[in-house]
Amino acid sequence: MLNTNNLEVLSIPLALYIHIPWCVKKCPYCDFNSHELGADISLSMYDDYVDALLLDARMQQPLTQGREISSIFIGGGTPSLLPIVQYRRLFSELRSIFNFAANIEITMEANPGTLEHAPFAEYLEVGINRLSIGVQSFDVDKLQTLGRIHNPEQAITAIKAARAAGFERVNVDLMHGLPQQTLPEAMHDIQLAHDAGATHISWYQLTIEPNTVFYRSQPILPDEDSLADIEQAGQTLLQRLGYDNYEVSAWTGASDMPCRHNVNYWQFGDYLAIGAGAHGKISIGKNVLSNLADNELLSAAGIYRFSKSRLPKDYVTYADTNTMPTAPKMVGWQAIASDELVSEFMLNVLRLHDGVAWTLFEARTGLTYDSIATEITELINKGLLIDSKDTLRPTKLGQRYLNQILRAFL
Repeated sequence: MLNTNNLEVLSIPLALYIHIPWCVKKCPYCDFNSHELGADISLSMYDDYVDALLLDARMQQPLTQGREISSIFIGGGTPSLLPIVQYRRLFSELRSIFNFAANIEITMEANPGTLEHAPFAEYLEVGINRLSIGVQSFDVDKLQTLGRIHNPEQAITAIKAARAAGFERVNVDLMHGLPQQTLPEAMHDIQLAHDAGATHISWYQLTIEPNTVFYRSQPILPDEDSLADIEQAGQTLLQRLGYDNYEVSAWTGASDMPCRHNVNYWQFGDYLAIGAGAHGKISIGKNVLSNLADNELLSAAGIYRFSKSRLPKDYVTYADTNTMPTAPKMVGWQAIASDELVSEFMLNVLRLHDGVAWTLFEARTGLTYDSIATEITELINKGLLIDSKDTLRPTKLGQRYLNQILRAFL
């Protein structure tokens, strides 16, 4: 049973996700909520969208329960398509709505195309202090297959320009296991990202997701043996180049640190969310209910998930009201059932190779260790979890078979 009295709400880190839904072109592998810009794009469209973001933020302000925003992640779509003047307006207002931590981490996703974004220095001036550049590959043929609109030279130039502008933290997204990709090609991608100045590399295997072009017309991917060889060789190369694999697909260089925003997800922290199709998670404790606006959705303590209308046109046509669930369109608000909390918690924290303290389990879920002690003992006996009453962490074998661990909690 969920004991909401055990939820240490005010000690749970709080983040903010901002979704910018537009792309120049939808990639065939992408299943994110992104929409191609039409010919009728106008400045008023951006004005309306930022207006909706700010109203959305104001409606969620009571959910902070006095906590600081420790990190912000701007995802998409292609966030760098939003004009810099709109970012200045957005962050000026957000600082008046939320209490930003003094050392807040603010990440923005950006594409390498030189015509899609402002000079990188202008993002720094707004307060964005970390970039995540979606390169995916430095091979021209692979980029064409993936439907990317940049070329290898633009990708290298973008990374170097970001570092030259003063960004000390630059992540580069790379995919492996691409159609007809060879092991040397995959290693070449890693080496080029490193040489260009990446301080963090997200290196993950291409997967075919439903509701994508690749799902309807599937490309021929490397066989399982080739995929395993690429993965092993890539891990070896990344380690040799000085990167640390702190999460399944995340590697941080010696001069950087893990992405605070993503670590908050993986440690089952809280996050507000604004933007079309954005998803959030928030913990509400009994001791803070009295500080929240009178609202039927907030009548009970617990851990909630919520989401927003996916279509940008629906998102901006919000009701002019001061009630949080309807402005902008709140299409999902649901308490996470106690029997789902364990699997959701494990799904996230077991991605972290160093694990988490067992005390975090009770603090973030309201459940006790005793409620899952039988399952933990079985997984330890199978060699999938380390034998520790202090730390929840998969063994090397467990890292390879995370799905088997998760099935024990479903």
